[in-house]
Amino acid sequence: MLTPDAVVPLALEPGAVVTDDAVWVQLRAEQAIQRIDAKTNALGTPIKLNHSPCGQLAHAFGSLWVPVCAGELAGGPVSETNGLVRADPKQGNASAAMPLPIATPRAGLAVVAGSLWTIADRKGVVSRIDPMTNAPVAEAFVASMAHSIAAADDAVWVTSENGDLLTRINAHTNVVLETIKVGPRPGPVAIGEGAIWTLNRGDGSVSRVDAKSHKVAATVAVGEAIVTGDLAVGEGAVWISAVGAPLIRVDPRTNRVAQRFAGSGGGAVMVGHGSVWMAAGPKLTWRLDPKLVAAMRP
Repeated sequence: MLTPDAVVPLALEPGAVVTDDAVWVQLRAEQAIQRIDAKTNALGTPIKLNHSPCGQLAHAFGSLWVPVCAGELAGGPVSETNGLVRADPKQGNASAAMPLPIATPRAGLAVVAGSLWTIADRKGVVSRIDPMTNAPVAEAFVASMAHSIAAADDAVWVTSENGDLLTRINAHTNVVLETIKVGPRPGPVAIGEGAIWTLNRGDGSVSRVDAKSHKVAATVAVGEAIVTGDLAVGEGAVWISAVGAPLIRVDPRTNRVAQRFAGSGGGAVMVGHGSVWMAAGPKLTWRLDPKLVAAMRP
C-alpha cells in the first residue's frame, strides 16, 4: 500500500515542472500556477496568468513558460487565442503574454539548443521559439495528430498518432532525422534511463526506444487502465499514473512492470527533488520516496 512522505493540498495535473528549489503546478480554474517548496512542501503565492494554463510547463532562461488556451472561465477573462505566458518565479508575476499557435488538448513545451519547442498544430507543425524575442523562428513537420513533445541531447522528440510514430528532430538544424514506429496511438513521451519512452494509448503499452540506436528495444504490456494516463521517468524507473491505477512502476532493467498500485487518485505523475509526485485526489498530491515505493507491497 502506498504511503506518502508528504501530502500537499493541491491537485497535481500533467505538465508540472521542476525548478532548482520547487515544483510548479498549473491551476486551470484559478488561471494561475502554484509553487510547492521542495524542502518544506509548503504552498507559495500563486502567480496569476489571466489565461487558463493547458499543458506542459517549462523552466528555462530565468523564466517559467506556460502554455495557455483560448476560452472563457467563469469569472475570468477571455483569451481569444492560444499562446504562451512568461512568468518570473522570483518576482512572482507574469512578465509577458504572447499569442502563439499552440496545439490542444495537450499543449506542451520542450527546451533544447537555446530555444523553446512546441506543437503548433496537431496536423504536424512543430514550432521553435526564440526566448529573446518570444516569437517563432523556425518550423519542423512531423506526422499528423501530433500529441506530445520532449527534448534532450540536441534532439526534439514528438509523438504522432497518425502512423504510430515517434519523430526525432535535430535541434540545431530543425531537420527531421528519423521516424520510428512505436506502439499504437502514442501519447505522452518522456526521456531518461537511457531511452525515450512513449505511452501508447491504443493498447495500454509503453515503447522503449534506445537513446543510442534509436530502435525500439522493448514493448512493455501494462494494460488498458493506462490509456488516459501520464508518464514520467527518473529515480531508476518509469512511472505511470492513471485513474484507477494511481501508480505503476516499470523497471528499466527488465522492461517489465515491477509494481502496480490500486486505489483512488491518479492521472498525473512527475519526478523531481529525489521524489515521485502523484495525483492522489481532486485536491491532493502525494510526495513519495521512490526507494520506499520499491520496497512496498502493492
